[in-house]
Amino acid sequence: SKSSKMSNIVNYRLRVTLSDSRILTGQMLAFDKHMNLVLADCEEFRKVKSKGKAPEGQSELEQKRTLGLVILRGETIVSISIDGPPPPSMDDVRSRGPGLMAGPGMGRPMGRGLPAAPPMGAGPMAGLSGPVRGVGGPAPGMMQPRPGYQAPPVAYGRPPMPGQGVSFITIGT
Repeated sequence: SKSSKMSNIVNYRLRVTLSDSRILTGQMLAFDKHMNLVLADCEEFRKVKSKGKAPEGQSELEQKRTLGLVILRGETIVSISIDGPPPPSMDDVRSRGPGLMAGPGMGRPMGRGLPAAPPMGAGPMAGLSGPVRGVGGPAPGMMQPRPGYQAPPVAYGRPPMPGQGVSFITIGT
């Protein structure tokens, strides 16, 4: 349901588009059945058409305004998208504490369990030597041409070339 989806994003940073084309970003603190929202640390972005002559490609300027704590009427909301995760709480920061201190280790990329190249002098690596018999396709003998069953290719829908193909024999006139 909508309320459970909305309750999953409480404390997330949202980007809300309003019916008058303004965009508000802020941390969602609360909502209700009318989709009224409470946003904290809210900022408003709106596009303003510049007056007079403007350089090419810059006919609209984006103005930013800090609003703070805002209550939005649900009727004016056109779209909501997630702009970022919720900020870490103080409990999260305290619980991690010294556990995330830097150590003497070194970060290295991990492989997939196989060496980058086969050892010198060895044949192909196991599992890479070719198809396994009986898996994925006909046996090699089935693909060989058989004597007696050979015929020239069929020319579908193409007329025979001049001097080749069908010859007509006329009998008595």
